[in-house]
Amino acid sequence: MAIMSVNPTRMELTNLKRKLLTARRGHKLLKDKRDELMRRFLELVRENKALRRTVEEGIRQSNRHMATARSVMGDKMLDVALMIPKQEISLDIENKNIMSVIVPKFHIQYKLPDEGDIFSYGFAFTSADLDIAVKSYYDIVPVMMRLAEVEKSCQLMAAEIEKTRRRVNALEHVMIPQYEETIRYITMKLEENERGSITRLMKVKDLMLAKAHHYE
Repeated sequence: MAIMSVNPTRMELTNLKRKLLTARRGHKLLKDKRDELMRRFLELVRENKALRRTVEEGIRQSNRHMATARSVMGDKMLDVALMIPKQEISLDIENKNIMSVIVPKFHIQYKLPDEGDIFSYGFAFTSADLDIAVKSYYDIVPVMMRLAEVEKSCQLMAAEIEKTRRRVNALEHVMIPQYEETIRYITMKLEENERGSITRLMKVKDLMLAKAHHYE
C-alpha cells in the first residue's frame, strides 16, 4: 500500500489518527447501511416476484374473457360498447425515503366512487365474458401500480447498494490501509528522530564531561 505524501511530524500524525478514526466509523456506518439496504431490497424482490405473477395471471385471464366476448359479440359491437368509458383514473405520486433512497409511492384515485361505473354499456346486448374481462382489468390496475412502484424502488435501491458497496470497498481496501501504513511510517520516523536526538545529546554530554574533567 502506497504511503501518503505527508510531512512526518507529530501534528500530521495526530491529524491522520483522527482521520483514521473517522474513516473506521464511516466504514461501519456504511456497512450497516449496505446490509439494511440489502435486506429491504430482497424483501422488495420477493414482493416484486409475487406481484408480477399475479399481474401476468390477471391479464391472461382478462384477455381470455375479452377474446371470448369478441368472438360472441363481434368487433363492431364490442367497439361500440367500450367507446365511451364512464370511469376515469388519476395517479398521484409522492416520495418515500428508505435509507436515504427516495422511492415513488403511487396513489390511485377514481373519478366515480361506484364500482359499477366501470361498465360503460348496458347489459342487455353484451356478453357476460365482457363484464368479467372489464372487472378483471379494473381489479388488476392497483396491483399493476404496486408492481410499478416496487420495480422502480428495486432499481433505485440496487443503484444505491452498488454505490454504497463501492464506498465500503474504497474505505476498507484503500483509505484505511493507507492511513494505517502512513501512521506506521510517521511513527517510525519520529522514533528514529528521537533516537538520533538522544544519541546526539549523549555525545554532547560526553564532550562536556571530557572538557570539564580534562579527559583525553
